[in-house]
Amino acid sequence: MAISDYFIRYLEQRDTLSDADLKRLRALQTQHVSFAPGEVIVPEDRLAERSCMMLRGISARSHKVIGRPQERVITALQVPGDFVDLHGFVLAGLEHSVIAVGPAEVEFVSHEQLIDITENFPHLTRLLWLATLIDGAIHRQWLVAAATLRSSAHLAHLLCEIHTRLNAVGATSGYRFELPLLQRELAIILGYSPIHVNRAVRELRDRELIRWSGAEVTILDWKGLTALAHFDPTYLDMQQISR
Repeated sequence: MAISDYFIRYLEQRDTLSDADLKRLRALQTQHVSFAPGEVIVPEDRLAERSCMMLRGISARSHKVIGRPQERVITALQVPGDFVDLHGFVLAGLEHSVIAVGPAEVEFVSHEQLIDITENFPHLTRLLWLATLIDGAIHRQWLVAAATLRSSAHLAHLLCEIHTRLNAVGATSGYRFELPLLQRELAIILGYSPIHVNRAVRELRDRELIRWSGAEVTILDWKGLTALAHFDPTYLDMQQISR
């Protein structure tokens, strides 16, 4: 199976791809695999031979809690278009696992093909590097949001980010998108109790900023939501420039 358009759209948001770049990307052979909610997509502590990109649904980076290995902490969410575990291409093993949040579909790319890109396509190599740098920037912004925003604004920031990332690759329907997170998972991500998360969701609803039914989130007032969250998408680095 050939690579999906989502990752190409991800790159084209940030740079112009040459005909040679596109030809090489289109020639990548991938393995399409579906995962059930909670299933491990990429296990930790294993020398990998392939990396994966999200095609459908959402995945999460899941870490063991220090001193309580039976508990987990979620440190990142990956959406369609994200090349999830490029880290595993050069690391001896990941210190976290990647799990499906709700039903998910991914495309695996062998490291042999990535080696060919890094040895023969310098521009694409820089863009793969960029993808890992953006991953790090998102993680840092999560830390800043956790340290500076109250619960409802913190949740608003997460929703603004996820919508922006999905919209950039054409995976939204207007201001409506799928976010199959349970409140206990939101609590882990945001660092609050489920009760606080419930109050935050209710506040955003009461202010008529969002509608959230099941896994479907609809942003009713984008301007109001971004204002509450103090959301600035600069850290997502979606400016199309030559790299």
